[in-house]
Amino acid sequence: MSITDRFATLYGRSPDTAWRAPGRVNLIGEHTDYNDGLVLPFATGMGVTVAAARRDDGVLELASRQAGAGVVSARTADLAPGSVTGWAAYPAGVAWALREHGVGGASVLVDADLPQGAGLSSSAALECATALALCELHGVTIDRRDLAGICQAAENRFVGVPCGIMDQSASLLCTAGHALLLDCRTGGSEHVPLPLGGLAALVVDTRAPHALTGADYGDRRAECERAAALLGVPALRDVDDLDGALRALPDAMLRRRVRHVVTENGRVERAVELLRATARPGKELGAVLTGSHTSLRDDYEVSWPQADVAVTAALQAGAHGGRMVGGGFGGSVLLLADTGRTAEVITAVTKSFAERGWQAPHVHTAVPSAGASRLL
Repeated sequence: MSITDRFATLYGRSPDTAWRAPGRVNLIGEHTDYNDGLVLPFATGMGVTVAAARRDDGVLELASRQAGAGVVSARTADLAPGSVTGWAAYPAGVAWALREHGVGGASVLVDADLPQGAGLSSSAALECATALALCELHGVTIDRRDLAGICQAAENRFVGVPCGIMDQSASLLCTAGHALLLDCRTGGSEHVPLPLGGLAALVVDTRAPHALTGADYGDRRAECERAAALLGVPALRDVDDLDGALRALPDAMLRRRVRHVVTENGRVERAVELLRATARPGKELGAVLTGSHTSLRDDYEVSWPQADVAVTAALQAGAHGGRMVGGGFGGSVLLLADTGRTAEVITAVTKSFAERGWQAPHVHTAVPSAGASRLL
């Protein structure tokens, strides 16, 4: 049954509009966004679709084909952080954040082919598709860059996840065949061609789900803020002398956090150089990805066993490089390999999981895709 038919069955009327927003794969630049740094994500072909119809009684109805738990209903005037929980908190938070812009009630149905908990930003895709649908229903026009900030604020303040701006920006601003170079301090961005001719970007869902509402993610952000304060800079983006900064910090853990953020910004810049200068930057770009994974594992300490095994097995099977993607503590891995070696790489990763008694990973090829679009 199509989402429009399911909507009619559920709400007794046809939707007025439907929007689809993609998830993202972050090529490079992990945990730099909330440090005012640089990121280089691209949108995926998988995403979240939101069908919606306007309501003029101030009621927000939310349902999901994947959650299957009935309709969550609340008055928009009563929305406040903590008033809606679970998956519905994300679209409810968007409605809450958009109230001051004149957005009111709606009936909403969500459908997705983007796996939740895989580290591919299903939450941001849900937020962005909801925001676009609600704005259209109520005749509100907001620039997409500003809309990304509104969705981020909803996740930060309503849901309680201290995420940066990257995921929402990627979902709204990416173009097909390109990665999005985003300066998370200024909001400036540019589209960088992502030439994958002869190369495959393999996304390995390790089936180890992550949840950024847990304490670990917030702890990392707090650690970075503490290190920046001790160094007397607005954010770790402003550290120019890494060696000097490391000498100035007495805490070994904070030194590791700073080293990751500073070197990761450098890896983003290096990746952009390679993409602009090299027609097929497999080996060089792969080394940048692997360097990021090592830093995330050892200095930022957000990797997990399945991710480490996947990267190691892929490299041994001939992949150019790989790294964990997303906030960490579970989720997915990005691998870069020649198209002629993908079968060997996938087999090696799957075998390594089986040897450890882990659930078989799900692997798909990611294609740099366009940002959110209207379907209906």
